[in-house]
Amino acid sequence: MKDGFITVAAGTPEIRVADCEFNKNSILNIIKEAEKHGVKILALPEMCVTGYTCSDLFLQRALTKAAEDSLSEILASTAETDMLFAVGLPVLFGAKLYNCAAVCCRGALLALVPKMYLPNYGEFYEKRWFSEGEREGHPLPFAGRETYFGSDVIFTCGTMPGLCVGVEICEDLWAPVPPSSYLAQAGATVILNLSASDEVASKDSYRRGLVTGQSGRLICGYIYADAGEGESSTDLVFAGHNLIAENGSLIAERRFGTGLAVSEIDIEYLRYERMRISTFRPDNSARFVNIGFSLKNEDTKLTRCFSPTPFVPHDENERKTRCEEIFRIAALGLKKRIEHTGTKSLVIGISGGLDSTLAMLIAARAVDMLGLPRESIIAVSMPCFGTTERTKGNSEILADELRATRRTINITKAVRQHFEDIGHDESVLNVVYENSQARERTQVLMDIANGTSGLVVGTGDMSELALGWATYNGDHMSMYGVNCGIPKTLVRYLVGYCAEVAETKELAYVLRDILATPVSPELLPAENGDISQKTEELVGPYELHDFFLYHLIRRGCEPRKVLRLAELAFGGVYDHETILKWLRTFIRRFFWQQFKRNCLPDGPKVGTLSLSPRGDLKMPSDAKCNMWLSQLENL
Repeated sequence: MKDGFITVAAGTPEIRVADCEFNKNSILNIIKEAEKHGVKILALPEMCVTGYTCSDLFLQRALTKAAEDSLSEILASTAETDMLFAVGLPVLFGAKLYNCAAVCCRGALLALVPKMYLPNYGEFYEKRWFSEGEREGHPLPFAGRETYFGSDVIFTCGTMPGLCVGVEICEDLWAPVPPSSYLAQAGATVILNLSASDEVASKDSYRRGLVTGQSGRLICGYIYADAGEGESSTDLVFAGHNLIAENGSLIAERRFGTGLAVSEIDIEYLRYERMRISTFRPDNSARFVNIGFSLKNEDTKLTRCFSPTPFVPHDENERKTRCEEIFRIAALGLKKRIEHTGTKSLVIGISGGLDSTLAMLIAARAVDMLGLPRESIIAVSMPCFGTTERTKGNSEILADELRATRRTINITKAVRQHFEDIGHDESVLNVVYENSQARERTQVLMDIANGTSGLVVGTGDMSELALGWATYNGDHMSMYGVNCGIPKTLVRYLVGYCAEVAETKELAYVLRDILATPVSPELLPAENGDISQKTEELVGPYELHDFFLYHLIRRGCEPRKVLRLAELAFGGVYDHETILKWLRTFIRRFFWQQFKRNCLPDGPKVGTLSLSPRGDLKMPSDAKCNMWLSQLENL
């Protein structure tokens, strides 16, 4: 349960129709298997004690009594098992039979939760045997124990803050307003669904969409356990399609066959998202019975994959789709600004680096949308002390291949005059030396824009904004920042995508060479014609900083949790000390450089995170980071 993670599973045991003894043993076997994996919350299929396909045999008292006896034996056999699990069986209450989930923990039968919506269409005939459950519950002796019968119940863990479990059964999820909607509003962070959903062509994708969609709407973990082989094949086939989702993302899946789908749900993250999203409205107006349970407070072994590039899709096709989508969003933002201002030109400082290249590509897309000539893009190269022939040459080729208007203005003389004016010794390579170049370039761009009824397009990306890696009122400033919502790791893929679909071979070649160029502001003199100032050697690897940015700011993780996840994601790439060093750097710079973000120019949000002070991030410039850094001491 460390860092809010809890190990969960959806399981499909091997069963035989109407053979409760066999099914009991199979259920116990899969519980033991789950225990080996460290599972603390387990969902098993609908009616798996008897089998879902018993049909009119459900009306036989011999079957329902055998199911009750089998549950009693399951409870006795799991008295020492540190796990909450739910198993499906028929329950006789009063004069009616109900399709129920028995929720069990450490030998106790916590409650019997009846199915609320009974399908009676197509291949389903549940109303022939069962009655629909009601929300209001009642005490009930069952399986030799006193328990609670009703769907108005939430199971709350006393040893893990925020772990509250709700239960619904199969068709309940397919209903217009699933019971899980009310359960989540009443506090449930994990929903168990005991299902027997038969398999037909393409139904799996719809089912997957239902589960992930509901987990996203409810900001919850959703564990869906499906019936599988062993059910009657008289008319249907069941595939054991087990799913685990977390806030709209599928984190584990298993289909066809028996066994377990296992993963870890991040309860802390779900609580953070519910706190952050104002439209998630807790509702305690409906009466829910709160039943407590406890689990040992143990470290959770993480088996989930944590992407080292959380802003970049891993699937190649999805990545291409995402790249095209981001280009369209950024270009549409710039298009609107051009239309609103009546701008006649777009002025961009080109360096031969990734960010200015991306800004040029977005600008080209925007003017194409408007039917304007590419020549309305004024690409300005401003070489100075640190500019290399490679980057200068690449910037010129890029501008020419995009058919932009290219200008070269060497700012060396102007910067030296400025040094003389302020009394700075050029041999002192300090922040004055560096920032004077950045501010001179911005002045040049602004004045060219004024002279051409133009708009200066900013090139800084979101990773640089997070670190404050920009000269205040230098490259920090523009009239519209097209890259402000795009992290550096994604910038690379966007430029790479453009190389794949480039208009000319020459454009593709120069884009690939820009990708291969070390990231640098080129503000210090070159060494033997090569770049001497490499950004990632100074502030750390951007892939680490983007990972920190995503988990610390987007997911609200505490620093020690970010460190743990980074060590998992970058195992074998960076050691503990390296990750710790750059995480400390990220936290310090993120706090210290907020003053730059608090006066950012406009620019479009393209993903789930933005650092705009008018949008996602409202943060004081003088907040202290001591508390965050203190978590990383003595690690």
